[in-house]
Amino acid sequence: MPTDAEIISTVEDLEALTELLLKEDIVAFDTEADSFYHYFDKVCLLQVATRKKCWLIDPLEIGGPDKLSILAPVFSDPNVRVLFHAAEYDIYVLKRDCGFEFVNLFDTMVSAQLLGYPAIGLAALVERHFDVSLPKDEQRSDWSRRPLTPKQLSYAASDVLYLIKLAERLEKDLRKAKRLDWAHDEFETLCGRRWPDREFDKLGYLRIKGARSLDPVELAILRELFLLRDERAREIDRPPFKVLGNRTLLDICHEQTADLDSLSEIKGISDLILKRMGKDLVAAVKKGLRKPHGPIPKIETTARRRMDRRTEKRLGALKDWRGPRAESLKLDPGVLCPNAALEAIAWAAPEEPKDLEGLPELKAWLVREFAEEIVAVVAKHDASAESKSSDADSSGDKPRRKRRSGRGRSGASRAKARAQRDSDPADGEAVATASSDASSKETNAESSATPAISRAKSRTKDEA
Repeated sequence: MPTDAEIISTVEDLEALTELLLKEDIVAFDTEADSFYHYFDKVCLLQVATRKKCWLIDPLEIGGPDKLSILAPVFSDPNVRVLFHAAEYDIYVLKRDCGFEFVNLFDTMVSAQLLGYPAIGLAALVERHFDVSLPKDEQRSDWSRRPLTPKQLSYAASDVLYLIKLAERLEKDLRKAKRLDWAHDEFETLCGRRWPDREFDKLGYLRIKGARSLDPVELAILRELFLLRDERAREIDRPPFKVLGNRTLLDICHEQTADLDSLSEIKGISDLILKRMGKDLVAAVKKGLRKPHGPIPKIETTARRRMDRRTEKRLGALKDWRGPRAESLKLDPGVLCPNAALEAIAWAAPEEPKDLEGLPELKAWLVREFAEEIVAVVAKHDASAESKSSDADSSGDKPRRKRRSGRGRSGASRAKARAQRDSDPADGEAVATASSDASSKETNAESSATPAISRAKSRTKDEA
């Protein structure tokens, strides 16, 4: 196993490394970015390992992340298996910054999920399989600063040193568990994923927790503060949350601080912030005070559609299936079938397996392996619900019970009824008996309808 990493800091060295990597059948990669420290994050380091050697590619020294495009043939070569742990973010930043396309991917975290591992972090997997503790003290490093320290270099290299051996073990276990095809489906989905371009969201203030409970004046102030914070963050190249936290913005809105003295009392407003931004913050508050917020515009969300009772009951039946099925497979329920997928199935009400094939929320392997089970669950539930509904309707057709007292009748009617009972006691007993029977039948009808009432279902937590 390689222990010393070679630093790649020139275009010529990167070109030579690319030629070498194209001769390998498997290569491990990882990235380090600076999203915690800069407004526009970027790839600051790319770690690479083969079975024999490790390299740390420094895009900032070479001339910027776009210079990494020299490596494009490696990622697009179907004969080179590209390894990542938790590949989603790495693929995102590499596609964004370098325009890479991925073809032959293997993700060790996804593999561990499909094998039902309780801990799927890289450090946990390496310790489990190789009894090695990886360093963790540089997770929040500023990878954009140069020179990189020896501790940073060691930490970065450790992220790829064990990936090839780990992937080989996980692949063997996936094949044994007959889940390797599941993994390939997941990898293919990751390779084809696309992300929208980065754009500033002017309505982002509405997504701050607590924003929608503000009154029109407070919301107008929040909007102005949000725009000011973003402008300042761009100017100094810092993440907005490092300029002012959301809690501080909301406190300013609640207090409506329109002078520097009041502003200095707000938690999160340091002397430095007061000096650099104080006047602008006060101006933003005053602008919000002058023009209260109008109707809240609609923004795109991933909110759930409101389900009707029938669909909600179907969803409950699907969750009742998912829990025990995931347990039998030793999988997290969210890995087997996330809530979004269950909801899509409940809305679709599939009558045969092919009805599931067009649902984008469903994983290909879930449809391939479990479509018949899922359709059977839906069919059984719908048939039961239909039967209960028919029984309830049938019970509801019975005559209403007769009143057992004179309440609600006119005085003349009550007098006439008393006279009739007095003249024919037997008829009075018959009326009372009929009334009692009708009441009993109505009670039974209500009882038979009770199972059709929606039951509260516990929600299973899905992994992200």
